[in-house]
Amino acid sequence: MAEAPNEVTSGYNSTTFAENNKKALEFIKEVTKKADEVQKGVLAEILSQNANVEYLLRHGLNGHTDRETFKKIIPVITYEDILPDITRIANGDKSQILCCQPISEFLTSSGTSAGDRKLIPTMAEELERRKFLCTLVMPVMSQYVSDLDKGKGMYFLFIKCEAKTPGGLVASTVSTSYSKNSASLKNKPSDPYANHTSPIQTILCPETFQSMYSQLLCGLCLNKDVIRVGAVFASGFIRAIQFLEMRWQLLCNDIRTGTLNPQIIDSSVRDAVMRILKPDPQLAEFIESQCGKKESSWQGIITRLWPNTKYIDVIVTGTMSQYIPTLDYYSNGLPLVCSIYASSECFFGINLNPLSKPSEVSYTLIPTLGYFEFIPVDRNTDVKNSITNAPESLDDKEQQELVDLVDVKLGQDYELVVTTYAGLYRYRVGDVLRVAGFKNKAPQFHYICRKNVVLSIDTDKTGEVELQSAVEKAISCHLVPIDAHLADYTSFADTTTIPGHYVLYWELISRNGSNPIPASVFEECCLTMEESLNSVYRQGRVCDQSIGPLEIKIVETGTFDELMDYSISSGGSINQYKTPRCVKFGPIVALLNSRVLSSYFSPTCPEWIPGHKQWNTKGN
Repeated sequence: MAEAPNEVTSGYNSTTFAENNKKALEFIKEVTKKADEVQKGVLAEILSQNANVEYLLRHGLNGHTDRETFKKIIPVITYEDILPDITRIANGDKSQILCCQPISEFLTSSGTSAGDRKLIPTMAEELERRKFLCTLVMPVMSQYVSDLDKGKGMYFLFIKCEAKTPGGLVASTVSTSYSKNSASLKNKPSDPYANHTSPIQTILCPETFQSMYSQLLCGLCLNKDVIRVGAVFASGFIRAIQFLEMRWQLLCNDIRTGTLNPQIIDSSVRDAVMRILKPDPQLAEFIESQCGKKESSWQGIITRLWPNTKYIDVIVTGTMSQYIPTLDYYSNGLPLVCSIYASSECFFGINLNPLSKPSEVSYTLIPTLGYFEFIPVDRNTDVKNSITNAPESLDDKEQQELVDLVDVKLGQDYELVVTTYAGLYRYRVGDVLRVAGFKNKAPQFHYICRKNVVLSIDTDKTGEVELQSAVEKAISCHLVPIDAHLADYTSFADTTTIPGHYVLYWELISRNGSNPIPASVFEECCLTMEESLNSVYRQGRVCDQSIGPLEIKIVETGTFDELMDYSISSGGSINQYKTPRCVKFGPIVALLNSRVLSSYFSPTCPEWIPGHKQWNTKGN
């Protein structure tokens, strides 16, 4: 197996910088040329290390490390299949249940089919593996963009609320875990790629306002040094620009006077910011000239305030593609770079053509990170079934049809299955990928969709069944008692507002005569639906403030008949027509909005308590 290069050689100079880049690129070349050989080695290593764990012994693997026996004996699974094992670990059982090494923490993934967060076990070695993948990104990027070692990155990074399981293990998101544990953010001043405008103290501040304000302030103070900007998700980056749009005057005052806003009360944040903040009336005047003129718009504000910016580093694939027009508006069309494909379960690969258009982004899976298999997906049936929450189980024949990394076919869609060092075996990640090409022997994939998701604004993922259940509860609680009923509905993830929010279009059947339905009834319907949605959604509403209040739009009678007529006139079949439970196509959204009679918002936030029922540990 190829040896991974050192992440950073201490004592930065131009020679070591070039050597590190060369080693990283050579590593990618070598492991993609020998992708199948590397994959066999990874699987053998995982199975050898974990030969005596309960899970593998339970299925009768009995120390075998070859691929053929593994595929014959070990089943393809979903999260619910290993939930009893996860529950034992979460409750404090330190036996070698899934892997031989101690579980260091849980990474919280987005919701299960039951709407709860998933707990994905990880260990210290796995964190190092993930950090290593991140060190490959900038050597690749430097092939396309020059002088990336000569400036700073302005990245808006935030931690989310952590909690502990009953057994005392920390449970946090991947980004929070990485920010708290990664030495690349704390101890690598010699790495030119880790030179960021945000001090680590501002990132680790748990209070959103203080963190956002201080990161923006530091980015503005160092505006001429900034050569790349970004966040994890496009939604997070746009929130930062929206924050600036609302508070630029306060930020200018701090820069002009060299004093920090008294709302920043975290002492470690204040100390870190004050090492950067100095009185600079000229910079304050410049920012005011860009943000404050009534006749000016915010188009291109990024390139105006940070004139040396070369690209924006954010995820804009999948559901995040809805933010591309807004990013283009704020940046005057700067390149949008999607650098890494990763999840709570595993870090998978990187984009080797980072300046490609968002619609053409593909990720090359790095074969050292885990063992990858693929379930063929029929675009006309399996993807459709996934959207309608079809059963997840595979029969014996389908289990045998899984293909290996090097055996996927160009243009074919697949569901990703992963085996990890941290104890996931033939685990269905839930992502549908399409083979776009190859880097040597390693395939490159377009990310197509997440199974069972119809609505998403940030890290939330709401499925059709969950949405249906929330709608039914609101109707039964608030409309049925006043003899009003729902004729039909659909939904839309509205990202024109910051933060974005869910919109439900309702066509009503009223049997109570001409008596109007009070606005309070619809507001209660909004809140009831929000209370019914999963904890990831509610955390976004309450704690992270990354999702706005849910909105119900009441549309004219006959609107959904027009929607069907539109579909049929566009080539759809009347025999197969089914009202879409989520709409994205611009003309359809415009049609619905043109029929709106009234709209209502949730009057308050739903309940969400940190650490309370955030994840699914209800094992049998």
